[in-house]
Amino acid sequence: MTSPIDTPDERVCERCGRIEQWNDNAIAWSVAEEDGNPIVGSVYCIHEWDINGAFVPVSDVDGDADVDVEA
Repeated sequence: MTSPIDTPDERVCERCGRIEQWNDNAIAWSVAEEDGNPIVGSVYCIHEWDINGAFVPVSDVDGDADVDVEA
């Protein structure tokens, strides 16, 4: 049985604070809004997103995934 793949639905730039949310309709990241104002951060920032090695994209819902823990 295969495990479902989780994808992030929000990301935040660690440098400028820009927040983006995944838009299923556009199939792209979109700038998030707070109180009707977009949270764009800095236009000149080379964004460093908070999605890193700590994000686990595979979740074992049934507990029966074939995983080699010693690999």
